[in-house]
Amino acid sequence: MQALARDLAEDMGGNAPLPARRPVIAPVPDAAPPSLGLPTRRTGLNALLAATAARHPGRPALIDRGDKPGWCGRPAMTWSYGAAAEIVARLARGIRRWRLPPGSRVGLWFPGGSEGLVAHLAVEAAGHVPCPMPAAWDEAQLLAAVEAAGIGAVLTQGRLGARRPAETLCRVALQVFSLRYLAAFGPDVPDGVINLDALALERGGTDTGVAGEGGGGLISFAGRDPARPVHRPGDALLAAVAAHLVAARIGPGERLLTLLPPDDLRGLVTGLGAALVSGASLEMLPVFDDAALDAALADPSGRPLHLVAPAFLEGALRDRIRERFPEGPALVLAHRAPARLTGRRLTPGEGAARTVDALALDEDAVVSRARGADDIALALADPEAARFPAGLIELCRDGEGGLGLRGQACRAAPLGTGLPEPGAWRAAPYRAALFAGTATALIAQGGAKS
Repeated sequence: MQALARDLAEDMGGNAPLPARRPVIAPVPDAAPPSLGLPTRRTGLNALLAATAARHPGRPALIDRGDKPGWCGRPAMTWSYGAAAEIVARLARGIRRWRLPPGSRVGLWFPGGSEGLVAHLAVEAAGHVPCPMPAAWDEAQLLAAVEAAGIGAVLTQGRLGARRPAETLCRVALQVFSLRYLAAFGPDVPDGVINLDALALERGGTDTGVAGEGGGGLISFAGRDPARPVHRPGDALLAAVAAHLVAARIGPGERLLTLLPPDDLRGLVTGLGAALVSGASLEMLPVFDDAALDAALADPSGRPLHLVAPAFLEGALRDRIRERFPEGPALVLAHRAPARLTGRRLTPGEGAARTVDALALDEDAVVSRARGADDIALALADPEAARFPAGLIELCRDGEGGLGLRGQACRAAPLGTGLPEPGAWRAAPYRAALFAGTATALIAQGGAKS
C-alpha cells in the first residue's frame, strides 16, 4: 500500500518519501494543468473542481485527518486541486470504458475520506449519477438499496476496520444480476473487483464511452432507509449548496473541516459541495480522534477555519474550543429532522466567530441559518418574515405549524416520480412546535417516517 501511494504521489509530481502516519502531499506545478478531459457540464461538482484546478492548481482541495492507516490501511492524503482533478479525470476515463448506459446509477460505499469524494466526482464526470450509501449499512441493506435504486455498479474500498466492504459487495452481486461492475481502492481488493488504485495511475488512453446528459445530481436515501431512494438533479444540488453558503459564508482558500460522512444531502451540502462551490479546502475526520481534531484546530497556516459537526456535539466542542483555542473556528452544527432546537447558545459567544445551524429535512432540503437575528428558530416560527435566498429556497407555515417548501434547492422526489417545479409549494413531513414566538422543535407529522 505504501509503495502504491508513493507511485501515485510521484506520478503527480512529488518526489519525497511518504511517512506512514502523516498526510501525503500530491502537488502539481503552479502553471495551469493540461486539459483534464472532464465533460463540460453546467451543473456538475466536477466542473467546479476543474475550474478551480485551472486557476489555483496548487491549492489544497482534499485533506485526510486522523489515523487513516489504522482504520483502513491507506495513507492519509492531501490532494491539491490540480492533482484531484487529474485523478478524477483518469478514473472517469476508466469508468466510461465500462458498458454502462449514460446516466446510470453508481453506488458509492465509503466512509468519509478523500477516496470516496474523488470517486463521487469521477462517477459524475463519467456521465453517471452518484448514489452514496452509508458505510454503516450491512449486507441486507446494501442489497435492498441496489435493488431499489437500480444501481449498476458500486465503488468502495477493500478494508474498513475489521470489515471488508469489497468482499461484502461481491456477495451482494451474486444476488443481483443488474449489479455489473464492482471496483475498490486497496488494500485487499478481491479477485473479480476492479482495482481503482491501478485505474487512477493509468495515463492517457482512449475513451470508449460517452458521458451522458443524465449524469450528475444525486441519489440519496430518505431517513437512511435503503428502500427509499430520492433523486435530485445536479442544478438542484448546487442550489442547495448555494443556499447553505449564504449563511455559512465560506471564502475561497479557507479551510472546511467536517466530521460528517458524505453519504446524504446534509453531508454533501455542508462538506464537498460547500468546499467546491466556494473554492475552499475540505478536511475530513471520519473517525473521531481527539489528537487529530486538536491538530486541525491548531493548524499554523492562519487560514480561517469552519468546523462542521453533528449538533449533539455542540456543548463538548464549545468547551474544548474555549479551553484550548480561544480564537476558534466558525461552527456549522448539523441537525436532522425531527430535531429539538432548545438548549442552543443563540449567539456565537466565546470560542466561535460564527455559528450556523444546518437543518436537514430528510433528503428534501437543508435549511441553514446563522444564529442571532436570522436564527433558525425564528425562521421556522415565522418563515414569511424570514429572509431566504430568493429563488433557491423558501418556507411557509400553515395554521397547524406544518411546513411547506419551494425553490430550486428543494427539487427532489422519490426515485421514479416526477420532480416538482421550482415555484410550486409542496408539504414537508414536519411541523414546527412553537413557544413564545420561536420554534422549539421540528416534529414529524402524523404517519411520517423519520
